[in-house]
Amino acid sequence: MIHRLQTRPESKGLGMTSQRARDRLIERLREQGIKDERVLNVMRALPRHAFLDEALASRAYEDTALPIGKGQTISQPWVVARMTEALIEKRMPAKVLEIGTGSGYQTAVLASLGIQVFTVERIDELLRTARPRFRQLKLHELIRSKHDDGNLGWAENGPFDAILLTCAAPALVQPLLAQLNDPGVLISPVGVDAAKQKLVRVEKSEGLLTEQDLGPVSFVPLLPGVL
Repeated sequence: MIHRLQTRPESKGLGMTSQRARDRLIERLREQGIKDERVLNVMRALPRHAFLDEALASRAYEDTALPIGKGQTISQPWVVARMTEALIEKRMPAKVLEIGTGSGYQTAVLASLGIQVFTVERIDELLRTARPRFRQLKLHELIRSKHDDGNLGWAENGPFDAILLTCAAPALVQPLLAQLNDPGVLISPVGVDAAKQKLVRVEKSEGLLTEQDLGPVSFVPLLPGVL
């Protein structure tokens, strides 16, 4: 069941953050091949500008990645839509592990689909900024968050029906695959060089892993430790 967003008046937006600006973005995503109406409808309703610094709010509905501080970015809307679409392609997962909370936008997209999200962020300041956004949008009951090394996952709450990484690992992370349910799906950018990364969809079924290349992407790296 898709979660009905409850927003404060300031989340509704004006001008470049208005509903009309969101509608234009959704039409661009549709033109670029995003087909899942569940994803498009959630992203139409979700105020992306609420996940950005006020100085960048006017650019929230451009189809581009934008800085959120600490050397991190909020992902390009097309990438968020494509990753979410790939995650729910065959079945809607009940419980998802997200590695890399960042601004919290991808987390909120997943929670808005009615998914229970467990999200891990290594940069404490980003997590402290994201949590009030979840509360403001009344999504906090569907989201559990932790400040920790994303390479470790969140084993005590596994296994997960799906796992999504918003940062690029040099290769598939084995501790995360071990926390993936069977059947289950993992979506991850893979590659060391940002110019040569690819987005992969890994499906686990009856103990076997099947990997699908979803095309080139560019993400910040998955790093060890915490800040």
